[in-house]
Amino acid sequence: MGIKLDSMEPKILYEDKNFVVLDKPSGWIVNEAVTTSDQPVVQNWLKKNLKSEISDLEYDRSGVVHRLDKETSGILLVAKNPDSFKNLQAQFKRREVKKTYIALVHDKVEPQEGTVVAPLGRLPWRRDRFGVLPGGRESVTNYKVSAYYMLNSTYYTLLNLYPATGRTHQIRVHLKHIRHPVVSDEAYAGRKTARNDRVWCPRLFLHASEIEFKDPNNGKKMHFKSELTQDLNSVLKILTKT
Repeated sequence: MGIKLDSMEPKILYEDKNFVVLDKPSGWIVNEAVTTSDQPVVQNWLKKNLKSEISDLEYDRSGVVHRLDKETSGILLVAKNPDSFKNLQAQFKRREVKKTYIALVHDKVEPQEGTVVAPLGRLPWRRDRFGVLPGGRESVTNYKVSAYYMLNSTYYTLLNLYPATGRTHQIRVHLKHIRHPVVSDEAYAGRKTARNDRVWCPRLFLHASEIEFKDPNNGKKMHFKSELTQDLNSVLKILTKT
């Protein structure tokens, strides 16, 4: 269907002396590793473009306070000095940071508002994947239906998601757990389902749309928003809103 994937560089939504709010494109890995040498990496981009007090410090991840999966687009918070890095990390740890995500998921989600509470852990038989496991870490995701869509007599739901905890792959695993996996999720929707999804949605339909936190300098409430990307908006235009 010819959806064009967004392939731009990270965009600065806001910057001051203490932190930067980035809009991360899909396809960018957040933290560099041995396996990322031939792929675009936000941490490398920060070293070249930000030149902050800690952009070259590996142990502070160049100031990256939290992470987004490679195919997830949207808001990423980056500190510019050690004090701000510690302050913002502490806000995440105390669950004071409020985040909103947008996802398109399979089938019709009902009720229209709810909470998924399920412990998450790394799968012993597949160390790069996570799942709902007894004894896993407490994980809570709130959701609210934004709209219902149809394609070829199949329902899809656009969700706003509000994770109360920040576990790796939390939203994706929780949505799989309630049998509404994210569209084009190659890790958690199932191989055949994801392959069929990618005919009309070429990447994971997950976007970090909003963040709210306290300014590490003066405690003032800060709120930032990232609009849904062009490629994901193009996907929605293929569907029929019900």
